[in-house]
Amino acid sequence: MRKSGRPREFKDTAVIDSAMELFWEVGYEACSTEDLCKQTGLGRGSLYNAYGSKHELYEQALLHYHEIGIQAQIEILQGQGPIKDRLRALLDWAIQEDFANENRRGCLLINAAMERAQRDPVVERLFKRHVDLLEQALQQAIETGQMSGEISRTHQASDLVYLFLGNYYGLRVLNAAQNRERAIQMAKATLEIVF
Repeated sequence: MRKSGRPREFKDTAVIDSAMELFWEVGYEACSTEDLCKQTGLGRGSLYNAYGSKHELYEQALLHYHEIGIQAQIEILQGQGPIKDRLRALLDWAIQEDFANENRRGCLLINAAMERAQRDPVVERLFKRHVDLLEQALQQAIETGQMSGEISRTHQASDLVYLFLGNYYGLRVLNAAQNRERAIQMAKATLEIVF
C-alpha cells in the first residue's frame, strides 16, 4: 500500500547504487538511516517517502546487485567455447570481483546471507534465488560438457554441479582473507577435479 505524501520520485538506480555501496561496505546492521541520507544525498523524509524503510531500500539494493551479478555469471556459462574455458572464466570473474576493491568486500549477497539470512526472509529468498539460477546454468553447462565428451560421465552432472558450487562459494568466502595467488590455485584445483 502506498504511503501518502510525495511521489516516489527518487526511486532510481543512482540512489539504489549509492545505498548498495554503503550496505556493501558496512553491512545492514551497522548502516544507519543518517548514513544512508549522507550517502544518497536524500533527506530522511525523501528517503522514507521513496523507499518506505531502511529495509526496503536494502531489499532494492540486494535485488539490483543480484540482477547484475547473476546476469554476468549466466552469460559466462552460456558463452561460446569449451565448457572448461567457461567454468574457468566464471572462477576468474569471481576472483576479479572479489579482489577488485582494496577492502575486499567480497560478494554483497554472500555477505548479506552470512549477516542476516537466518533471521531475514528477504535476504534468504534473494540469496536462494541467486544460487538456484547459478545452479541451473551450471547444470546446463556440465550436462553439455558430458554430452560433448569434455567432462567424464563417471559422476552425475548434479554431483559435479554441487561440487563446483561448494568450491565456488567457498572460494568467494575465503577470498575475504586470502591472497589472489591462493585463490587462483584453488580455482585451478576445482577445475582439475571436475575435468
